[in-house]
Amino acid sequence: QVQLVESGGGLVQTGGSLRLSCAASGRFVSSLVGVMAWFRQAPGKEREFVGAIWWNGGHTSYADSVKARFTISRDAAKNTIFLQMNSLNPEDTALYYCATTRGVVGIPTSAKFPFWGQGTQVTVSS
Repeated sequence: QVQLVESGGGLVQTGGSLRLSCAASGRFVSSLVGVMAWFRQAPGKEREFVGAIWWNGGHTSYADSVKARFTISRDAAKNTIFLQMNSLNPEDTALYYCATTRGVVGIPTSAKFPFWGQGTQVTVSS
């Protein structure tokens, strides 16, 4: 129904920056994509919310751990969102996933998102 493809991960030193992209495609993109979000999962840890953007209006929300360092933006014409990550530190090392759903009530937890990408690895060296 909706396919998500992430890109832009890689290896960066502490204090560096990366920009992730997530492109949505599929027959029902226009009706199923209401919120697009980024989650991340480090080895041995649960998947955690990073940030989200609401397609109608562009409202954004971020986890406290990334506020003021990460910024989500979108290119609506291309059904693509971006995650600009600045001031990266080793604690940001994780597999970063893009996810989408039609709508979210309350905190955007992973269980509320039915469509997921394969993930892109971000590694921050000390």
